[in-house]
Amino acid sequence: MTMRHRRLLSASLAAFLAGGSLVGGLASAPSAMADSWRDKEQWLKDSGITNAWQVSKGAGVKVAVIDSGVDGNHPDLKGVVTGGADASGAGAANGQKSIGAKPEHGTLVATMLAGRGHTTPTASPTASAPATPTVPPAGGPDGMVGVAPEADILSVSTWLGSPNPGGKTDQEQIPVAVRWAVDNGAKVINISLGSTSPDWPQSWDAAFLYAEQKDVVIVAAAGNRMGGNVQVGAPATIPGVLTVAGLDSDGKASVDSSSQGISIGVAAPAEDLVGGVPGGGYAEWAGTSGAAPIVSGVAALIRSKWPDMSAKQVINRIVSTAKDAGAPGKDPIYGYGILDAEAALKGDVPTTSVNPLGSIADWIRVHRRGDFSTPSQAPVASPTSAPPTLADPTVPSAKTPAGVDDALPAAVVLGFGALFAAIITGAALQLRRAYKNPPAVPEEAETGAVEVVDPPAKK
Repeated sequence: MTMRHRRLLSASLAAFLAGGSLVGGLASAPSAMADSWRDKEQWLKDSGITNAWQVSKGAGVKVAVIDSGVDGNHPDLKGVVTGGADASGAGAANGQKSIGAKPEHGTLVATMLAGRGHTTPTASPTASAPATPTVPPAGGPDGMVGVAPEADILSVSTWLGSPNPGGKTDQEQIPVAVRWAVDNGAKVINISLGSTSPDWPQSWDAAFLYAEQKDVVIVAAAGNRMGGNVQVGAPATIPGVLTVAGLDSDGKASVDSSSQGISIGVAAPAEDLVGGVPGGGYAEWAGTSGAAPIVSGVAALIRSKWPDMSAKQVINRIVSTAKDAGAPGKDPIYGYGILDAEAALKGDVPTTSVNPLGSIADWIRVHRRGDFSTPSQAPVASPTSAPPTLADPTVPSAKTPAGVDDALPAAVVLGFGALFAAIITGAALQLRRAYKNPPAVPEEAETGAVEVVDPPAKK
């Protein structure tokens, strides 16, 4: 039996990673303990996922994991990672090299999202010598099974949380990763990354608009209190993104993994999680980084069942079937409620033409004064990828203020200038009169009280 090594790591993913600290031991895949990892996936039943599998298992859907890289050689991910790229300049071209401050992070996410398990090889009873270690076959009853076990993973590696030897900043990597995922067929994008700031660089606008216009569901982690994120940070604050908050083992908002914010859409398990790590091992972990792939997996189940359903309707189906929790209706802790995968796959949900979580296009018009009629920004350069199959979206350019907007500030300035001149002129005239005709009594400047002075006595 393989020894389990205890390893405590930082609860925070430094400046930019949303959460996902290892809180348990690591173990190699072929160990006799492999079955126990499957038994620990309590969220599969608690969130209604096992019943949702009666309808769909995610076949035919590509889910992009923008993270620290995914180890496609993990026994539970054999045949799952069907494409990838590196946005950092420091990873592997296929996105499968584990990089950054938390190199295991992407593999933890991917196994929870689309792991297929494996079958542990057994030793031959006639063998006279120790059997040569063999690679477990893909699929099977052991190890991790993900929420969407028949979906495919696209791994887009990014270097976050520590200085990037590839030289690219997080602000540069994220839009490149999003565009590559869209161009290479992702119908769902999982971003288990976050920040302590609700704002995002303007350079991200075009990439998230691109995904919205190409009808891609983007799921992001809300961030963790234990990582310093009391309030939800970008990219989970971007309109239209399905933001996931965290629950503890009792189904309540997690004290450690429950950042608050009006952008939260739904809540999912974020404590007592398990996942695969690079090299074939497993670990216990926690954070909204793990809650996000649970919801991304459900989005993949829906998109597999209804391939023609729009991203807006997919998101609406997930949030409208969630079990209300906390304050009645949508609130900044649970969003629309707690994820119910069975209801999302089996419920009767009216169609909608509006994303209940907003639209980045609308936000750009209002806050960036975007004009969609004239593209002004070239697409972000992508890493090596397949040629885009869809035309580029319209990217907003700065909108020239209307004539009335130009005239108004000038009128205000001129008006105040004339008023000021009138005041100065009136004051000068008043001083002139006062000099010629001094008052009989002085006036207290501060109180306005009048002091009466007796006239001098006559001699």
